[in-house]
Amino acid sequence: MTGELTKVKIQAYKDKRFENKHGEFDLPINPEQFSQAFKVEYDSAQDIGSQGNDPQYKFTRPEELKLDFTFDGTGVVPIKGKANAFHQDVGKQVQEFLNVVYTMKNETHRPNFLRLLWGNFSFGTKNSFDCILKDLQINYTLFAPDGKPLRAKLNATFVSYIEPQRRIREEGKQSPDVTHVRKVTAGDTLPLMTHRIYGDPSYYLQVAKVNGLVNFRRLGTNKDLRFPPLEKTEL
Repeated sequence: MTGELTKVKIQAYKDKRFENKHGEFDLPINPEQFSQAFKVEYDSAQDIGSQGNDPQYKFTRPEELKLDFTFDGTGVVPIKGKANAFHQDVGKQVQEFLNVVYTMKNETHRPNFLRLLWGNFSFGTKNSFDCILKDLQINYTLFAPDGKPLRAKLNATFVSYIEPQRRIREEGKQSPDVTHVRKVTAGDTLPLMTHRIYGDPSYYLQVAKVNGLVNFRRLGTNKDLRFPPLEKTEL
């Protein structure tokens, strides 16, 4: 099955909720290279004289997406939506791209929030990648006799952006780094409940202290217990 080649589309939004779209840019030529980078940060502190350690999870860095692509002004790349028209001006393409992804806007005092789409490609669990520009390098590689650039290679890095309220909703409240309140039910023990929250029952003494429990071995049914963020239990 054949059809029109799907190009990478970059949509621009004024607001962090991606509700107020006010521009977009289609790459004339699809990327030569596309890569995604994922990074998890751990606290790898190690006791003096010890062998090995137990890295503690700190946070997951926002995903990064890198695109390497080209703008061509030699008259061989067709302009989308215009019959028998071809790109002749690399400088104009670069400026239009910068206006969408890089230039600070007077209304918001910051560059646009961006949404990348490439047909049905899945960026993880979605067909779009909400982000902001992190880094951009432009290399001009071909010139006309008068010095006018005819080709430019661009290396762009975008970093994932999720509006804070949406991020909290998507993360849920099962993380050991937020405060939990749990009601004691029949058969519950403090080590068992601590294991459910933190994945480690050894914090039960700290949790008992936080809740002012004198006899943590006998928990009252229907009593509410607080399980604070993990770092606050490490007393």
